[in-house]
Amino acid sequence: MPRVVDHDARRRDIAAALLTVAARDGHDGVTSRAVARELGVAVGSLWHYFDGFDDVIRAAAAEVTRRTEDRIRVATDGLRGLSRLDAIMREVLPVDAVTRTEAHVVVGFWGRLASLAPEANAAAATIPLWRTETAEALEEAVADGELRPDAPVDDVLALLRAITYGQQIAEVAEPADPSAHLRVYAAILAPWRT
Repeated sequence: MPRVVDHDARRRDIAAALLTVAARDGHDGVTSRAVARELGVAVGSLWHYFDGFDDVIRAAAAEVTRRTEDRIRVATDGLRGLSRLDAIMREVLPVDAVTRTEAHVVVGFWGRLASLAPEANAAAATIPLWRTETAEALEEAVADGELRPDAPVDDVLALLRAITYGQQIAEVAEPADPSAHLRVYAAILAPWRT
């Protein structure tokens, strides 16, 4: 009887192996041979699940998003308003070992991802939970009186999204103490706090 393989799980395993190699060896070390070695399989077996290495890169980017979303769900359980927002931002800003390593890995992929031909669902895996959770937390903060009633929630949301990317780049280019990243976040909210 042929062995039944969960293709989605195997694709996630391959993407996770690529992330492990990138975190350990840097982006120059990310090759199909290195990913296969990490998994303990032959290189050719990777291509049963992906059409090419660019597809593995896309899957790895989606895996980073999935992991971040899982952390956000756990970190925000039972929280609302600014407490919820703080928990969300600590999962995306480079403020601990996990998020700092993640920043180095994802920033290294951005150039390659930008050069790939877009797919119809390319944006599907990029940060929808973050956007929803962050918008809800901002709205809760306004409703609870933690932020001013005239706080421009959409504009603040756009700024928060921009600094998550910006602080990841800053961490890669000029590593800083986590408090520096948190100060940038705090400065965005400062004018709107009550």
